[in-house]
Amino acid sequence: MATPPVRKPKKKANPLKIAKVENIDYKDLTLLRRFISDKGKTRSRRVTGLSRKHQAQLAVAVKRAREVALLPYVGER
Repeated sequence: MATPPVRKPKKKANPLKIAKVENIDYKDLTLLRRFISDKGKTRSRRVTGLSRKHQAQLAVAVKRAREVALLPYVGER
């Protein structure tokens, strides 16, 4: 009996590349909240589809926004 071929999952498109966003600003809260879970954690690249460069920019922007108190450190329980 032949085994079925293994299908590779389709790669997600980078949402920031589609929207033509080059730099992530820490003051753009609507953009930042898209990549943060309900508990306040940053979502992974595997889930969001971001590139390595954009994920690093996102991490820095979230940290800056939290430091200035634009974003909470923890989500609501």
